[in-house]
Order: sequence, then structure tokens, then C-alpha cells
Amino acid sequence: MGDSATVALRFVEFSKADVMASKLDDLEVYNNQNEEIGEIEDLVIRDGKTITGVVISVGGFLGLGDRYVLVDPASIMLSNQNDEMRAHINTSKDELNNAPAFEYTEED
Repeated sequence: MGDSATVALRFVEFSKADVMASKLDDLEVYNNQNEEIGEIEDLVIRDGKTITGVVISVGGFLGLGDRYVLVDPASIMLSNQNDEMRAHINTSKDELNNAPAFEYTEED
């Protein structure tokens, strides 16, 4: 990324369908059987513009033994149930636990 802004400033409006990234941090992830299978930990933003991945922690208990997987944002559906936001993904706990691990590096 460069040291200065090279694109024109544009303003946008917030709509009811929009979600703030802060609401996604530590959001529990459920599968289609309504089992909790992980938690959103982070977002990957390519070139400072586009969200290209969602880091989900899986397999741990109380924050211990977590491993991370990186999934396409399009594979996650957000919903609001009883005034509680939830993330849903069409997979099993085993499939997520066996997915390729995402490793944080010092540059991340």
C-alpha cells in the first residue's frame, strides 16, 4: 500500500442492510443444524478495498486450542434472530475442523 491517497474521496450512505465490522468481531457461527461451530475472528481486506476472506476460529474451548480457517465472505449469511445477530454457514463442525488452517504471520 502506498503512503498517500491516490483515489477521489466519495461519501456513501448507511442503509439498514449494512453491517458494521465491529458487530462481526467474535460473532458466533452456526451451521444449518443450528450448532455453534466457530466464531468470526477477523476480516481479510485485499488492497485496502475489498473483503476477500473471513477468519473463523474453530475447534477450541474457551479460547484454548483454537485454530483458524479462512472462508469466502459469500459463504456466510448473516441473520437477526430475536434481536441477536448470527452468522450461518452451510458446513459441518468436522468439515470446518478439517479445513486448511489459516496461520497469522508477523506481517498480518
